[in-house]
Amino acid sequence: MRAAAPTPLPAAPAAALPGGLHDDLRATLRGRRFEAVVIGGSAGGVDAMIQLLPALPRDYTLPVFCILHLPGDRESRLAELFAERLPVPVREAADKEGIVPGTVYFAGSGYHLSVECDRTFSLSCEPPVHFARPAIDVLMESAADAYGPGLAGILLTGANHDGAAGMAHIHACGGLTVVQAPSDAQVPTMPLEAIRRCSPDLILPLERIHALLPMLENDKS
Repeated sequence: MRAAAPTPLPAAPAAALPGGLHDDLRATLRGRRFEAVVIGGSAGGVDAMIQLLPALPRDYTLPVFCILHLPGDRESRLAELFAERLPVPVREAADKEGIVPGTVYFAGSGYHLSVECDRTFSLSCEPPVHFARPAIDVLMESAADAYGPGLAGILLTGANHDGAAGMAHIHACGGLTVVQAPSDAQVPTMPLEAIRRCSPDLILPLERIHALLPMLENDKS
């Protein structure tokens, strides 16, 4: 059995990094306009998101949809956990709720979470995907249908193949695809499968995804 990797120290804020270090990211983003971000992960994903999401500034304008594999028999406390750590509003996504800019939403346990084309959420009890409900593929594919090229998808550490089809669909719809570097992931299975399926736009360690998040806002990269 593989031993759990120690939790890395939080990455330095992008503003503290040397000028010019992220010119390659700016080049990838040039000419693109984003309306939403979706982030998925599984094994090791909570620690990864704890490192990433504090990169969001208080005045961040994009909605961020976050999904982690959760046991279906217990209530999720992720929204509460992250609300204590982030400067932006954090809540668990609710059925038929309208999406508010600048808010971080977490998928709850026991239901698939989807984004509708009218920019509302829907919950469903359809069968698990890759043994997961909520499933990353379901959220990513629906968000790609709703936002098209205005969606940025980020896939993190995980132990199965959930998320790879979702990232491929984001790519097919013209969105940005970002995968955590397998060498940087606590469990590399999920990033490796996404890389095999969709040739992502960017393959980055967490500290560079941390720097990327604020740059996704229009005219702020």
